[in-house]
Amino acid sequence: MKTIQTFEELHQLVSTSGKHRRIVAVKPEDEATCEALRQAEEEGLADIIRIHDDLPERAAEKAVALIRRGDADVLMKGLIGTDILLRTILNKVSGLLPEGRVLSHLSVAEIPTYPKLLFFTDVAVIPYPTQKQRIAQIQYATHVCHQMGIREPRVALIHCAEHGGRQFPFVDGYQDIKRMAAAGDFGRCIVDGPIDVKSACSLQALQAKGIISPLNGESDVLIMPDIEAGNAFYKAMTLFAKARTAGILWGTQCPVVVPSRGDNAEAKFNSIIFALACL
Repeated sequence: MKTIQTFEELHQLVSTSGKHRRIVAVKPEDEATCEALRQAEEEGLADIIRIHDDLPERAAEKAVALIRRGDADVLMKGLIGTDILLRTILNKVSGLLPEGRVLSHLSVAEIPTYPKLLFFTDVAVIPYPTQKQRIAQIQYATHVCHQMGIREPRVALIHCAEHGGRQFPFVDGYQDIKRMAAAGDFGRCIVDGPIDVKSACSLQALQAKGIISPLNGESDVLIMPDIEAGNAFYKAMTLFAKARTAGILWGTQCPVVVPSRGDNAEAKFNSIIFALACL
């Protein structure tokens, strides 16, 4: 399989897959969501099921029920509060998160100054990941990379420096994660860290600091230390670097598209094709 390096290539992958897909959209009542769904439907990428209800909680419950029955493949948030949708998804009796699974958010960016797609976690769900949650984030990210034709994804465990310290106890867990990767727990991949974003994505920066890393400044995935770093990175990329982005929830029974209110139709469509490519 050819390695997917742009959203155009991702779009092509979905367009030529021949799979029949169904998206259930919860209260798709804003212009950007409607436009993104309309494009997906007109291109034949998926059938669209629109759930409208004056009561947001009831709309979310109807959509989740469709997924649970196998009558839809992707869930998408429209004009409904993320907190309401997440409560429905996380319901232990009627929700979409299997027991023992970790709910996390995975983003992907096409950045004009970077030669390939860059995946990163978690900008929207987990405030301060535990070791178990961080391991799940890596499992999800490497799985997606493999689906995108990246045979040996390079995964960077991000920190502000190449060492830890008492004030950053989570960095101690990075060593265990690297041992897991070396043992093949994440499939074929390269995992290294702690390392800063610049050194993770630039060989020149890596060499200037005298750091030796198997990532070689060519990271495919950035595992952010917390939601503050992830969210700031995401918004800086879109505002200052004009990056094109997409993002979905992982760990659930199906991919869940939870776009930001500030996302335009293109970003929401990118998230749709990202979710469809992961089926």
